[in-house]
Amino acid sequence: MTATQGFPGKQFHGEFKVPGGKLVIADLNVTDGVISQANINGDFFLEPDEALADINEALVGLKYDASHKVIAGAVEAAVDDSVVMFGFDAHAIATAVRRATGFATSWQDHDWEIILPTEIPIFTQVALDQILTEDVAAGRAKPAMRLWRWPLSDPSVVIGSFQSYSNEVDADAVAKHNIKVVRRVSGGGAMFMEADNAVTYSLYTPTSMVDGMSFTDSYPFLDAWVMDALARMQVKAFYEPLNDIATPEGKIG
Repeated sequence: MTATQGFPGKQFHGEFKVPGGKLVIADLNVTDGVISQANINGDFFLEPDEALADINEALVGLKYDASHKVIAGAVEAAVDDSVVMFGFDAHAIATAVRRATGFATSWQDHDWEIILPTEIPIFTQVALDQILTEDVAAGRAKPAMRLWRWPLSDPSVVIGSFQSYSNEVDADAVAKHNIKVVRRVSGGGAMFMEADNAVTYSLYTPTSMVDGMSFTDSYPFLDAWVMDALARMQVKAFYEPLNDIATPEGKIG
């Protein structure tokens, strides 16, 4: 399907679970590339109830391929300050609508590849991050999660894309202890990594996974499965923006 095709009376269904919030569902009818009927529903709370009709009406007439910004703007314009949206917001509605029409995707919409850990040099590890990111973005490779394995003989310091080597690394200590220093493609801080002392993974996802999300919001969304796994292992972890996972004893991720 493409955004320019006509869809007389075609029905679409999309769902979005707000991280830490509620489920938002969009059921749409699309006619000739335009939303002709909308039904937003879910387990959220909304006061007054009548505001839901205004939200649905705001979606009718929008183009099938309307951007996340346009959809969210239409919803925001349809409600005033007296309306209370608990557990969701205009951006969550826009994501559910975009998922319904196929421009935003969820984890379940993709066939994921799991790249098992292989002991390779650190320079190859960080190079793979850039190559796989570019390949997935260009559609040359499937979305993937890659687990890293750190060689026993290769303790390393990995610095963020925007960090200064001289400010973050003790050059004399690096030389004395034979530590390799590499720069990764992503931002963030410096990390000391050695074999059997860290679990490292990378996610390579299409941009449709975070369609309409801010850079800040994308992190907790993509890390939600990690937080769930830690909870199931009875680890008392909590999320600290921008992208830290911590426990009462300190930062762990």
